[in-house]
Amino acid sequence: MENWDEVRTAYQVARVGTVSGAAEVLGVHHATVIRHIDALEDRLGVKLFQRHARGYTPTEAGQDLLRVAQATDDQFHQLAGRIRGRGNAVSGELVVTSIAGLSHLLVPALADFQADYPDIIVRYLTGDRLFRLEYGEAHVAVRAGPAPEQPDNVVQPFLTRRIALYASEGYAARHGIPGGPADYPGHRFVGTDDQQSRAPFARWMHENVPRDRVVFRSSDGHARRRAIAEGAGIGFVATLQANAMGGLVEVHPPREEWGAPLWLVTHMDLHRTSKVQAFLSFLKTRAKDWEPG
Repeated sequence: MENWDEVRTAYQVARVGTVSGAAEVLGVHHATVIRHIDALEDRLGVKLFQRHARGYTPTEAGQDLLRVAQATDDQFHQLAGRIRGRGNAVSGELVVTSIAGLSHLLVPALADFQADYPDIIVRYLTGDRLFRLEYGEAHVAVRAGPAPEQPDNVVQPFLTRRIALYASEGYAARHGIPGGPADYPGHRFVGTDDQQSRAPFARWMHENVPRDRVVFRSSDGHARRRAIAEGAGIGFVATLQANAMGGLVEVHPPREEWGAPLWLVTHMDLHRTSKVQAFLSFLKTRAKDWEPG
């Protein structure tokens, strides 16, 4: 890029959301911020922001620029820290992504990590979309399933989610507990709405439980767990979540094929940064207190 100042200005506008806020962070006049953005948009031939009364919102192109600039900014601060002899400083944004079903584990861990490192700003992102580490969308990803194979990523085994069949105590009192698949037609189940789901436990339910006995269906894992807890039927819950929820009765113990291995994934450009290494070490230590995989 011909002028890093323009990119840095656009990055701060995207991060803060206003020209005045970015000007304050950068220590420049707001007219300088506007001039930098206009020049950068002219050079790239694309609009980076939608202007509105409340401020500036990044367009899709602006979001791409923000991700690249974030990664560059992280690397620059790491370099600056090493040059100044402060390479062990842990500060700035830490962006962690995972499937939503791990929030009961990761949120307490992130809160405790932040207590140890108060200069850290935590951003915890969940969703079905695969966040792209190569574009700086996250520093650390906790991913489930087969080992990720994206190039330039550092992949480390983390633990295995153990998953079992559960019913609420209320359901068990009203309907009893099935002794095995032969009894399933006489019971009610909670399952995914997607019959094409690739989750091993979902495939198992599809093959072993009559579809008309899956009486509560949802694409939302939190909704399914809540439905099980409310007595709507029998369903799959990770053992760690079941222990935390309470009030559940194990219908069938975990099976190896139901479980899902978890992986810690970082991009090679940021893997050695102080905050990423500090968080990885912290998370691995915390996981020793969790149920062994």
